Amino acid sequence: MNVGPDDRFYQSVPQFTRFEGVVDRKNYKPLPDDWFLAIADIVGSTNAIIDGRYKAVNMAGASVISAVLNALGEHELPFIFGGDGAMVAIPAGGVDTAARALASLRNWVASDLQLDMRVALVPVSDIRSEGLDVRVARFSASPNIAYAMFTGGGASWAEQQMKAGKYRVQVADAEARPDLTGLSCRWDPIKAHNGEIVSIIAKPRSEDTMDAFRKLVGDIIAVTAEQSREAHPIPASGPELAFSAEGIGVEARATAPPSRRIRQKLAIMLQIALTVLLHKLNLPMGRFDARLYKADVAANSDFRKFDDGLMMTVDVDVAHRDRLIERLETAERDGICEYGLHRQDKALLTCFVATALARDHMHFIDGANGGYALAASQLSEKRALVQNVRGLV
Repeated sequence: MNVGPDDRFYQSVPQFTRFEGVVDRKNYKPLPDDWFLAIADIVGSTNAIIDGRYKAVNMAGASVISAVLNALGEHELPFIFGGDGAMVAIPAGGVDTAARALASLRNWVASDLQLDMRVALVPVSDIRSEGLDVRVARFSASPNIAYAMFTGGGASWAEQQMKAGKYRVQVADAEARPDLTGLSCRWDPIKAHNGEIVSIIAKPRSEDTMDAFRKLVGDIIAVTAEQSREAHPIPASGPELAFSAEGIGVEARATAPPSRRIRQKLAIMLQIALTVLLHKLNLPMGRFDARLYKADVAANSDFRKFDDGLMMTVDVDVAHRDRLIERLETAERDGICEYGLHRQDKALLTCFVATALARDHMHFIDGANGGYALAASQLSEKRALVQNVRGLV
């Protein structure tokens, strides 16, 4: 990647440590005007999830992050995971490389996962010409990792443009396989321990309601904070040492060509067996500590985020779930927000681990039976209904 003067922009954004800071405008800085948003999502993800392919859908969504970051050779760029897709903000010098990575990724998703992926590169300058913005904050989920938060309305506009067929990535000579090193989905779905896993997407109705929307976000965070670990779906000690055969298969397809997949599956299973043994015996192996790694999986997970609106997958009991729904319903009736919500009994974990010897590995949480994708589908159906009603008036 050609390095420009703004390429270290993200490192200059100060971190905040309390999630309530997502509604504080002072925590956000505008992306440089010459940057781009690399965006991708799965077409027909709802049907794929209904068919039981939620692991493949989540793997495809997380693969956007790994493909772009690996191609650029830079793991400190702002990105956000959305379940069936993702977005990465990239400097101007990385556009051509990112375009090839996205095109390769689209090819791989089609051939190996049998899913259809949209990919687009949207200039931040075009977003600003529409009167919108892309501002970025850094939330420190743990001392080891920080995740980007986005506001300004520009990311949502860029996604709408991609879905409308604009800003498509067209690369004729793209490689058949992207570099997905570090991408994995080994953990079994994680059962709710408070009662139910709830995936929520809440968006402001308009710029005029932003102050009331920020109050709504604060109220939702306060409700979830009453649950153990602020409704985090993973215990502090980490997920149970239970691993998914389907997830291992998807990881093998992501990280090895067909001729090496059996060998790759065996290597993954050997790594898992060694991790289980080291954890059970509480023995380190060099710089790798299995118990510390498992605890870091929990600490580093992105179970809540802000992407022009609140997104969270939380573990709540019935009383707290009902309070969340009541607060969201009231805000929607009052014209403050629009929201989608999906309930399930497990959470799904997809990971990007450049090296298990460092503590900055990344873990993306979604509901295990539709999560964000079905919450977004519900939100889209509500919007369509409102537009139809307005058309009749």
